[in-house]
Amino acid sequence: MKTTMELLKARDLHEKEFHQAVQEVVETVQPVMDRNPQYRQNAVLERIIEPERVIMFRVPWMDDQGQVHVNRGFRIEMNSAIGPYKGGLRFHPSVNLSILKFLAFEQVFKNALTTLSMGGGKGGSDFDPKGKSDNEVMRFCQSFMAELFRHIGPDTDVPAGDIGVGAREIGYLFGMYKKLRNEFTGVLTGKSLGWGGSLIRPEATGYGSVYFAAEMLATRNENLEGKICLVSGTGNVAQFTTEKILELGGKVVTLSDSTGYIYDEEGIDAGKLAFVKRLKNIQRGRIKEYTEKYVKSVYKEVEPEQEYNPLWNHKADCAFPSATENEINPKDALNLINNGVNLVCEGANMPSTPEAINVFVDKKILYAPGKASNAGGVAVSGLEMAQNSMRLNWPAEEVDRRLKMIMKNIHQTCLDAAADYNEPGNYMAGANIAGFSKVVNAMLDQGLV
Repeated sequence: MKTTMELLKARDLHEKEFHQAVQEVVETVQPVMDRNPQYRQNAVLERIIEPERVIMFRVPWMDDQGQVHVNRGFRIEMNSAIGPYKGGLRFHPSVNLSILKFLAFEQVFKNALTTLSMGGGKGGSDFDPKGKSDNEVMRFCQSFMAELFRHIGPDTDVPAGDIGVGAREIGYLFGMYKKLRNEFTGVLTGKSLGWGGSLIRPEATGYGSVYFAAEMLATRNENLEGKICLVSGTGNVAQFTTEKILELGGKVVTLSDSTGYIYDEEGIDAGKLAFVKRLKNIQRGRIKEYTEKYVKSVYKEVEPEQEYNPLWNHKADCAFPSATENEINPKDALNLINNGVNLVCEGANMPSTPEAINVFVDKKILYAPGKASNAGGVAVSGLEMAQNSMRLNWPAEEVDRRLKMIMKNIHQTCLDAAADYNEPGNYMAGANIAGFSKVVNAMLDQGLV
């Protein structure tokens, strides 16, 4: 009899990112399957790895010169056992079915860990908003929503932003949804504050990641004060991870984008971070420009085919991979440990390869998988949904307080689940087991659907 993974790989032949995400969970939850024989009888593994619905559609749009282009649009509605589908929309040339299925699969467990009533989904397009005018982005978003609106709703599927989809794109998407449905509802999260958005939403993933790291350090009677930290990326997650590390007394020495990274031995202070925010959020510049302003820093290009990423080869205490999937390979993992890093807290989705994760677990460093440590973003999206339902806005202090409590609870949930299955301190095992158990028990309660 073929295993679950053999059947999956035969059916979804070229979806390597999806295979990787499923493999990690399948391997971890085997003890759960052994303890609960009804799970195998009810084929919960086979059911949970198959999306409830896959929507794929064409998105025609016109550029400013009158030329028509066609992109692909997707929405993966993975699992709704504990609530409406919830997950971001990603606009990036790399988007394909495999990447979105992996992200949707991860989202199911991430959302389950938040304790909020949200299922898992993901969507997006291979459209690249970089270099496009506001009008071109608006026309694309309107065309995209002209199809997607049929499949989403505040009690069905609530998309959010992701890579390439910020407040501008959410605004255009929401405007078209409102026009087509003739209703103002909380169908999208990540909205601007003036019309239903939540305070702390842009900061949430980065802040939440640092809150989770602080909880991990506390188990060893440590904190972030004086810790040297490596951060990758320059998007929202990296920016606000850096901001919160500084607030808690840590020192960030790296940031990166798709071309390379900067290393600033003196540390990226609040003034330098403000420059990065202007550079990336307003000027749409490259991180290399940082070294033109701060001449004591160093810039290095990173080639995709390099044996290892030199960003992860600096003396440090903590690492916060906050850019993209599979940015840390086993060589990078060994470099991190050899340079003194004893905490890796993932801000991105699946930034470490399976081989890198094995290095972290074998060396018994503090390692937090993204489905636990970067759940702050979707947690505050859930809080935005709650505020929309009540037609009110909580102050920033209230949202931040709730975010901190959610991350603290996720941390404890992971520890408890890991200990219950004889994996003390293994956050990856704990996150997978806790999320998996909650979702499959809800599925069984609801019958064979």
